[in-house]
Amino acid sequence: MTNTAASSGATAPLSLPARVIGIVTSPKATFEAVVRHPKWFGMLAFVTLAMAALIGGFLSTPVGQAAWLETLPPEMPDAQYESMLRFSKFLGIVGVGQMLIMVPLITLILSGIFYALFNAMGGDSTFKQVLTVTAHASVISVLGQVFTVPLNYARGKMTSATNLTSLLPMVDEKSFVGRLMAMVDLFVIWWVLVLAMGLAVLYRRRTQPIALTLFGVYAAIALVAAAVMSRLGGA
Repeated sequence: MTNTAASSGATAPLSLPARVIGIVTSPKATFEAVVRHPKWFGMLAFVTLAMAALIGGFLSTPVGQAAWLETLPPEMPDAQYESMLRFSKFLGIVGVGQMLIMVPLITLILSGIFYALFNAMGGDSTFKQVLTVTAHASVISVLGQVFTVPLNYARGKMTSATNLTSLLPMVDEKSFVGRLMAMVDLFVIWWVLVLAMGLAVLYRRRTQPIALTLFGVYAAIALVAAAVMSRLGGA
């Protein structure tokens, strides 16, 4: 099977709104269009600003600030807690700043990794095409926040409303199993599938092997993180 990246076509490029909707409703066809006309900046800007607005907006509310304070260790000294309480008033600004920096940075890092790995295996796509695919797949992350932020506001919680711990509340969230389940989020799974589909279109490979590899990495990260958190938490 050839590893050659998708070639340019004569069809007109899709508009940004059409690409946003297409990633959700028809990702394969949308990726086929965007790799012919790779445009990453508009989508990355949309994803970054949307994430900043959603996360920063939630943390700027009293509910979001109270939810953040609940994540602090209960044994924290009173003086330190008072400092955190004062700091919580600026959480909205901090959240916006973090998203404006971290979303582009993570997108660039992931794109660099995918570009190096797939091109080392014989692919010949450009970094611009890989960056375009990675940025477009992040639409699913935005959709996840659109869904979970209102739920988190209603629940008064910082934790995701779509991870397995939230869906199975009978599991002790401080146990290893509970922490592992907290790492498994339905929207992250969706994002991995869409990302695998985009990379498969770009490199003209089958989606299944790419998806299995990405899920394997995701599982390894979840296991390590759950083990570390359980050890630190004394579970």
